[in-house]
Amino acid sequence: MEADFIVVGSGSGGAAVAFRLAEAGAQVLVVEAGGTDFGPFIQMPGALSYPMNMRRYDWGFQTEPEPHLGGRVLACPRGRVIGGSSSINGMVYVRGHARDFDHWAESGADGWSFADVLPYYKRMECWHGAEDARANGSAGVWRGQAGPLHVSRGGRDNPLFNAFIEAGRQAGYPVTPDYNGEQQEGFGAMEATIWKGRRWSTAQAYLRPALKRDNCRLIRAEARRVIFDAGRAVGVEVRRKGRVETLRARREVVLAASSINTPKLLMLSGIGPGAHLAEHGIEVLADRPGVGQNLQDHLELYLQYAASQPITLYKYWNLLGKAWVGAQWLFLGRGPGASNQFEAAAFIRSAAGIDYPDIQYHFLPIAVRYDGQAVAEGHGFQTHVGPMRSKSRGWVKLASARPEDAPRICFNYMSHPDDWAEFRTCIRLTREIMGQDAFAPYLSHEIQPGAEAQEDAALDAFIRAHVESAYHPCGTARMGRADDPMAVVDPQGRVIGVEGLRVADSSVFPRITNGNLNAPSIMVGEKMADHILGRPAPARENLEPWINPNWQQAQR
Repeated sequence: MEADFIVVGSGSGGAAVAFRLAEAGAQVLVVEAGGTDFGPFIQMPGALSYPMNMRRYDWGFQTEPEPHLGGRVLACPRGRVIGGSSSINGMVYVRGHARDFDHWAESGADGWSFADVLPYYKRMECWHGAEDARANGSAGVWRGQAGPLHVSRGGRDNPLFNAFIEAGRQAGYPVTPDYNGEQQEGFGAMEATIWKGRRWSTAQAYLRPALKRDNCRLIRAEARRVIFDAGRAVGVEVRRKGRVETLRARREVVLAASSINTPKLLMLSGIGPGAHLAEHGIEVLADRPGVGQNLQDHLELYLQYAASQPITLYKYWNLLGKAWVGAQWLFLGRGPGASNQFEAAAFIRSAAGIDYPDIQYHFLPIAVRYDGQAVAEGHGFQTHVGPMRSKSRGWVKLASARPEDAPRICFNYMSHPDDWAEFRTCIRLTREIMGQDAFAPYLSHEIQPGAEAQEDAALDAFIRAHVESAYHPCGTARMGRADDPMAVVDPQGRVIGVEGLRVADSSVFPRITNGNLNAPSIMVGEKMADHILGRPAPARENLEPWINPNWQQAQR
């Protein structure tokens, strides 16, 4: 039970790290608490609402009562399964805007500007959108086509998808051929980690190829803490088959256990806010006050509309319909089950004077909660919309010194007054978009918030009661310069104050990126692997993203 490297977590960052380390010839142990990812609930894209709500696949975390949401307790799903959260997520693929990574570099993550990370995005991608995007040769410039991660687009067979894109154009917004390429801003086709009708998680893209090598092994166990000798990480204590064991690392330990479990493991290992660790009787190895702080997420609203035609997915929302969808996917690999049904997207700016998008849309041709627990009666459709750069910050803390106990989580959602103004803007801009002629043949009326909710107070009440997490937690072990007291890791992922320990997941994000987090989390794993191996960085690619030339004067 010894290797050169121990990687804790087989998810988006961990699987990528393990693959690259094993590819380089190092001996790697991957520690994963969860079980197999086989089975239709995970592999069928259309079943995405199931695994994130199944205790078999999810850690089952919940927030503390959120003080600015009337004490609501929100779910915080994290994958406890091979492939981690990439096996239970919505499969949406968004790199983030180039400006996000330039901000990382400006805030102390040297070497993480967009020019630095673009080569890693290209290295990981096997992009199948060139023909659909009519990208005029951008595939080799902005996108990669030889990587392990398949990125595809849905067929947009339902007319509502194109109605959404056309409505955006009619409202005066640009249409983008590829929001992951030169131009994020605008309406267009959404991309997903789906290939040949199946979820393409990091278990498929990275972990299974790594495990085919003799030098990479998967250990099914729950990590309890990192073991140190004279300030150097030398192993990981795990619970395996009911017994506590120690796995030994000859070179380094890499934590990629999620932005919830990674700070928990750091604190259980003596790395974190000294006073908080002392509260729980944990000896302080490195007093790092930033561990567990800087917690960020995206919130979103489901703005729902009744359809005037029976063309939505509601026709399958019964026992026979679900059986037909499942059978078609199982035997033919196609049909509604072969898509996550997020096939149209938009990124827009909320106001003049904002240089790149700060609002994201997912469009869905059914009116239903993300967890699948409540569907609007009858045919309907919805947009998921929310601001991308909330100023609210939360925390992850230990509940006790017992590794078995779930951590305490508080996102402090909507604690900044700007959040409320931004969400009201989201609702009003969405109503304008949905009121365009493109939706005239399909839209009957607004289900929620409902036409009567117009004033700020009514919108705020709706937001407080209905806003939901987009399940994008990050930032709890942020990168920064070694002399930054709130930084947890340096730009090479090394935990500041100890040796032989790195972090390679969304915990390291200084600030949340513009969009879903699976893609940047995988990119972090790819880049950290090069740092671990001591490889020189690939040549920077100084491509300039499209910025609306009238951004200072116009909202669109």
